[in-house]
Amino acid sequence: MKISHNKLVRDRIPEIIRSAGQQPVTRVLDQGDYQVALLEKLAEEAREARQAPAEELPAELADVLEVLQAIANAHGLPWDQVVATAARKRTDRGAFDGRIFLEYVEELPGS
Repeated sequence: MKISHNKLVRDRIPEIIRSAGQQPVTRVLDQGDYQVALLEKLAEEAREARQAPAEELPAELADVLEVLQAIANAHGLPWDQVVATAARKRTDRGAFDGRIFLEYVEELPGS
């Protein structure tokens, strides 16, 4: 029986599949396809984090972090540059600590 996955997986997943007595069929992506697959993986991991019960959230967030670091690396961005940019945006635009949910914006007369 063949089970299709068609997604980017961690480097050791084929080894783990083989050790379970199954045969993975894989290919190595070129740089462009890799960058696209990483963004798809980020969406997948974000969905999993959103749906995770509280006790599984740390593991799901770790997956999100791993994908973010891989995306930065695939684009030649040093991780410390990403962290510094996040800090700058936090200073300029704020964080999410206030739990502010923007419902809508009203246009003011004369604006």
